[in-house]
Amino acid sequence: MKKTLLFPLLMLLCIVQVFPQATFNTGAIRVDVSQYGRIRLFTPNDIRHLQRASILVGTGQNAVFDYTNDAEQLEPTVLVSNPTMSNYEIYGAYDNSYSDLPPDVIEKLNAYGWTNAPYTIIKFNIKNNETEAINAFIGLDMIPELNEEYGYDTVTYNSTEGVIWFHRGNQEHLGVKLLNASMSSLYSLEWFEDYSTDPNYWNYMHYGSLQPQYISTTADGPVTITSQNAVTLAPQETVDVFYAMAIGATEQAMLTNMAAAIVKYQSLFTGIDDQMVVSNELALGQNRPNPVTQSTRITYQLPESGLVTLKVFNAVGEEAATLVNTKQTKGNYSVTMDASGLPGGIYFYRLMFNDQVQSRRMMVVR
Repeated sequence: MKKTLLFPLLMLLCIVQVFPQATFNTGAIRVDVSQYGRIRLFTPNDIRHLQRASILVGTGQNAVFDYTNDAEQLEPTVLVSNPTMSNYEIYGAYDNSYSDLPPDVIEKLNAYGWTNAPYTIIKFNIKNNETEAINAFIGLDMIPELNEEYGYDTVTYNSTEGVIWFHRGNQEHLGVKLLNASMSSLYSLEWFEDYSTDPNYWNYMHYGSLQPQYISTTADGPVTITSQNAVTLAPQETVDVFYAMAIGATEQAMLTNMAAAIVKYQSLFTGIDDQMVVSNELALGQNRPNPVTQSTRITYQLPESGLVTLKVFNAVGEEAATLVNTKQTKGNYSVTMDASGLPGGIYFYRLMFNDQVQSRRMMVVR
């Protein structure tokens, strides 16, 4: 299969060309992202604890975009030289041109790190590159490798914290949390060679509940598959999905580090006041960055399911862009707006949800 069936000699001769990747080490965690978007986590001493985390985007029983079968490099995976949101950042973009099979989506990945922080925040930006709207189920495919060993791991869902916890005895503890939406499905199974087919992925992503615990009983170890409720994307429309990943010597240390990651996410990426985050009310965050030169992120929080419209208007009230116009479930959302084609000036963006309206101002500079 792709990226695995390579002759050993070729791997020795061409490993730099075949497996280019970007990496950063915060002093408390090391993050690697491969040329196809595979994420790996290490402790600073280069001991690997996450063999792979990669995005899944499913639109049907035989249409799931995944790392192994579909992903091809669209833009190189690179270490960003001057990150603006963090001390360290990796960026890459990937599409389905390896297989040319549906769904036709583009994945843009940013991995963020901060000096001496034992966590990373991963942003996936998913774009519908189809000519028709899609209902996209988005999730992760994860394979733990605690202390560089496979097998006999336990995968526990901490429902209080909303954290997927990978653990095995006294080995390093690994946690993963979906930050800006709610998981609709969490399912673990024992790894087997052909688990990564579209029908299998689709079924795992539609398990329909959050599996409380899975205990691996073989040396192969678990595979964990997640999903969130479907997001309707019009052609060329995008959605951001944020995950935090944290490590710790104990469960409590991991949860403490995860809590720090959540605070970092809320302060840098949501733009929503802490009061709004916990109030369970409609909230529209201030776009970041502001002023805007090329692109900006707008976040909002929904207290329940309903029809959502997010539009941008210029200073005289003329509509400049429609960013969201669809039904969405309760949760936090983030939308990236491309402002490169807008003239400089003052703009207003307006969130309309059921019978409520909220607005904020942004500035575009040229």
